[in-house]
Amino acid sequence: MKLLSSSLPVSIVMILVMEFTSTDVLAGQISQTSEASNANSRQVISPDGIHGTLVLVGGGAVPESVRELLFRNTAKTNDSESRSSSIVVLGMAADNPSAAADRAVVWLLESSANTDQKSDITGYSTVDEELIQAIDKADAVWICGGQQSRLAKSIEGSGVEEALHRLLDRNGTIAGTSAGAAIMSRVMIASGKDQPQISKGMDLLPGAIVDQHFTQRNRLGRSKLAVAANPHCFGLGIDEDTAVIVSGRQMKIIGRGAATCLLAKCDYRDEEVVRLQAPAIADLTQWRRAAACRTRNADPGLPRLGPPQVKEGALVIVGGGSMPPDIVNRFIELAGGKDAKIVVLPTAVPRDVARRQRIPGFLANSSASSVRILPQVWPEEIASEEFQLSLKEATGVWFGGGRQWHFVDAYENTNAISLFTDVLKRGGVIGGSSAGATIQGEFLVRGHPIGNTVMMAEGYERGFGFLPAVAIDQHFVQRGRMPDLIPVIRKHPELLGIGIDEGTALVVQGTKAEVIGQHSAHFLTSEAIRQIDASGVSETPAQSYYRTVETGGAIDFGELIPSDAKN
Repeated sequence: MKLLSSSLPVSIVMILVMEFTSTDVLAGQISQTSEASNANSRQVISPDGIHGTLVLVGGGAVPESVRELLFRNTAKTNDSESRSSSIVVLGMAADNPSAAADRAVVWLLESSANTDQKSDITGYSTVDEELIQAIDKADAVWICGGQQSRLAKSIEGSGVEEALHRLLDRNGTIAGTSAGAAIMSRVMIASGKDQPQISKGMDLLPGAIVDQHFTQRNRLGRSKLAVAANPHCFGLGIDEDTAVIVSGRQMKIIGRGAATCLLAKCDYRDEEVVRLQAPAIADLTQWRRAAACRTRNADPGLPRLGPPQVKEGALVIVGGGSMPPDIVNRFIELAGGKDAKIVVLPTAVPRDVARRQRIPGFLANSSASSVRILPQVWPEEIASEEFQLSLKEATGVWFGGGRQWHFVDAYENTNAISLFTDVLKRGGVIGGSSAGATIQGEFLVRGHPIGNTVMMAEGYERGFGFLPAVAIDQHFVQRGRMPDLIPVIRKHPELLGIGIDEGTALVVQGTKAEVIGQHSAHFLTSEAIRQIDASGVSETPAQSYYRTVETGGAIDFGELIPSDAKN
């Protein structure tokens, strides 16, 4: 049934759900979804996050900036001057759907005075084919609140969820408050004060279990139980007067309160509860990957590939900064000299930037017979003949600088990593600088998508393992990073920590690592720091715990005893 309708200047695509107070209970047990946890953990997680925009409000007062965002997004979505924007209001979650939809339309009208784009706002209280057609034409959908189980029942099998996904695919925005936020996740907390009753919501925010009125109604306990029973998901609890805006992979918290992210306990980690006070930012993909990693119960800090050694081929691991001639010459020599066929991977930067990258000058001007740059990052591109054949013929691979987590996003769940290791098996060389150095270790440090100061970013802790059982850091002395590796090795004592200075390379063949270039490489074992407190170690004391090898020297990983590289 179509209800109150109004045409006005507006600008957004969305679904917003008004607060609910109903106490109806939807029967359902946690175990209904927990059986699917293992299968879900193996699903490929898109690094790009979601299409469109979601706005999840935790109940209470909707932050005013949410309405502003909705109008602004509608203007961006409706790029045609020939038609007005359309907002569909859904009232089916409320005790009185008609009244709820009418109030929502009026609420939107209050913010329309300052806009100059025409928009049709129409309320609906029942689900029928007319509603589906309206959503398919809409720039915004607004779902009034009430009870998430009532809403879920009303739309079940109707095609509404599919229409909402199509809305997101058109870069629309879906927002919900209270019940409307809770229904955004597939695993939905339908009710339950202490014991969560689980049901099926809309899979708009993948990999999450949403809870609302979080702090005000003391819902941490029930969210912990829900996540523990569905460990492939992360929990997202949102306070009243607070919203989480999800666009792509970014989750931005706005309003007066906070959002709380939760992870279930696993064999090697305790449960995680992180409170993010507005205006904090979190990464959706990182939280999803962290949950998936926990379900596998494979501690990334435990080496799986053997001791530190390169059985075949060689590695040239550069600490960032300049590329002195002796480093360039050694890489080219190990790749085959004038017969070298080198592949350059510029993919530690955003995708659009990677496609604009050129072959680095030190390689373009080298004696190698062939240097090819491969900016491909999408799975179908990596499966292309160009990418596959180039790596199958390569004698050397060069990983460029940037942020190492981009490499993980680009090549994980493809055969690219196998193609890289095949280069080593053929006796070739893999090199890289900065991010291209860190990715070569088995444990990945500074992998957080939000910033590079987080040394252990759950979900992004596995490197490509060309050099097993190590964690590699770069720009080491020049950026004062000596203290940073100490907590990593304290937590994961089976690892060897390696820090490489700028303009310096570690050349690894077998168990021998030779230092060339301008400065030094630094090695940290758990034995060296066993008796110290890892917190608050300054740069000067930290230096004393490292074994430092200057340029021209070498070290054997088996014994960690420096030797003369010239012998």
